Amino acid sequence: MKMKDFVDVRKLQRIQDQCSDATGLAAVVVDTEGNELTKGSNFTDFCMKYTKGSEEGKARCKPCGYDGKGTYLCHAGLADFTADIVVEGEKVGAVIGGQVLDREPDEEKFKGLAQELGIDPEEYIRALRKVPVRTEKAIRAAAGLLAEVINQAVNQAYRDSLAGGRAGGFGEELENATKTVDIINQKTKELDGIATKQNILSLNASIESARAGVAGAGFAVVAKQMGDLASQSAGIYREISESAQKIRRSMEVLNGKR
Repeated sequence: MKMKDFVDVRKLQRIQDQCSDATGLAAVVVDTEGNELTKGSNFTDFCMKYTKGSEEGKARCKPCGYDGKGTYLCHAGLADFTADIVVEGEKVGAVIGGQVLDREPDEEKFKGLAQELGIDPEEYIRALRKVPVRTEKAIRAAAGLLAEVINQAVNQAYRDSLAGGRAGGFGEELENATKTVDIINQKTKELDGIATKQNILSLNASIESARAGVAGAGFAVVAKQMGDLASQSAGIYREISESAQKIRRSMEVLNGKR
């Protein structure tokens, strides 16, 4: 099973970018062979331009990419993570990234690392100062959230691909259902108007029965019952209308209009 056969990479890219912006973590989705399916989000110059840009840094980064599991510290002291993407029990790829600090950096230590990697220390420190700092707890939570959202998106894409030609029919049915809800709303408004008129008639009947005195006592009872029924009907119509609106909103979400 290959992700590229059923995932819309453009949609996956948008989801990844949004999650990465929300968490502050760098991220990229790769397949089982390590090929990047998406473009990296929030990757830092500290890592990409300087650390991996040097031959020694690139060599040191390689084992981290192969051996790193979960959330871990890379050789340069940044927190990275890797999480499997699984569909029906089969690993189809991974989301990897991180590139954040779990504490305020010791700049002298990083200057020493720059010299080891053959990088200008001053440029390296300037790039380091742009790296986000997060607590370990926040990093683990953000990595978990990002992995969960990507997994859900990929699994949904897989389910959609299995639906095949049924997807178009599903959209049509949603549209028909939406129209039906609109009709329900219209009829409910009409019934609500009738209930209002019943209420007015009941009120007028009560006034007339009061004028008639004892002779109108029986009519007063009927008028009151009419008023009670009108009030109950109005309440029921409002509930129907509210329920119809909830159904409509849910269908709009399913149909991708919200």
